[in-house]
Amino acid sequence: MKNKIAFLGLFLFITTVSFSQSISSSPYSLYGLGSLYDSDFGSIPGIGSSGIALPSNRFINNLNPASLGFMYQNHFLFDIGGKAILSSYENNSKKESRNNLQFSHIAFAFPVSPKSAFSLALKPYSSSTFKISNLSLPIQDSQENYTLNATGTGGLNDFDVSYGYRIGKKIALGLSTSILFGNTTDDRDYSIANSVTNIYKKTNYNGVRASLGGQFKVDSTFTLGMNLKSPTKINATKVQSVTSVFNSGSLAIESEVASDTDDYYMPLEMGVGLSKVFKNNLNLTLDYGKGLWNSTNQSDLYGNFVNQDKFALGFSYSKPKNIRSYSDRIQYSTGFNYDTGYLEVDNKRINAMSFSVGVSLPIENTFSALNISYSFGQKGRISDGLIKENYHKLSLNLSLDGIWFVKRKFE
Repeated sequence: MKNKIAFLGLFLFITTVSFSQSISSSPYSLYGLGSLYDSDFGSIPGIGSSGIALPSNRFINNLNPASLGFMYQNHFLFDIGGKAILSSYENNSKKESRNNLQFSHIAFAFPVSPKSAFSLALKPYSSSTFKISNLSLPIQDSQENYTLNATGTGGLNDFDVSYGYRIGKKIALGLSTSILFGNTTDDRDYSIANSVTNIYKKTNYNGVRASLGGQFKVDSTFTLGMNLKSPTKINATKVQSVTSVFNSGSLAIESEVASDTDDYYMPLEMGVGLSKVFKNNLNLTLDYGKGLWNSTNQSDLYGNFVNQDKFALGFSYSKPKNIRSYSDRIQYSTGFNYDTGYLEVDNKRINAMSFSVGVSLPIENTFSALNISYSFGQKGRISDGLIKENYHKLSLNLSLDGIWFVKRKFE
């Protein structure tokens, strides 16, 4: 059985990494650093991406570093995941569909004392992979429009190092450091009247962001959690080429000119959550998050950054456990997520919402499990210059648990 688990983990790893460059095809990934990525670990995708108050005793909780303070001694946790997404995009005149596979994350966690643990994780942070054809947009302070054709690739990666420490039996604090790095390419054609201007640029980004977390176990069934992500600057440099084409010929305005560009600013983000277990083995998770994007004083070429609100609600259920009954150890989950978004285009919010269901299938008599979830979501709206995105997402997360340094009682 252990060999089967190892093979399954290796297969999932190879499959997801093979498609790690195909992160997103959303047209909204042309804004800022791209579409922010929801790399949720374990069973979190099935409960609406909620779980700030969940401990890391059975899986790695990437939503709160303080959760590591409640990790069991001698256990080693490993988590790897991937996603398959079917998306459709629609505006006033056109509709199309796209498919892609995505690498989600690879992470592991281990205790360093009876009250503390470390975790390391590598995951995508944002995706700027998009293709837009013949999109008509208004010229500012004019009654005319221009036509945009654009393609983009790349995005940022996040290497995360987290530490959690438990104070007494009820309180845990955590610290996480995220090293953000990567690059994007952006190739755009602007057509106005009888001229076309092409702007091609490659932008490199790097930065470090710190996060704090806390969890308070009120009693054995009720836990409160909070997290705080610090504001930070993401340094940027670019190489750009600009060419204009007219009826009479073409003109190279710039050719691979290296220069500084506007740095990108991440806002102060705050989140609170609760987890409540009821007597019938029903677990409720509820989270709220706030992103203060207004305070970054930055804007995008096509929109403005505005304060963001997130709401996540999740339920999970399993029967009273009978270790000899496999069906009693299966966990079922469902959740809802609503995000007001941090972009406003033509005074319209780019909001998003999703509904999810999931199942956690145990592997052997450990905390190891294969987590499968399905989500249906929407982003944006059908309006002038805007696009409505619908998607169906299947997430697979393999959570493995190993026990270290325990002597066998029988040979």
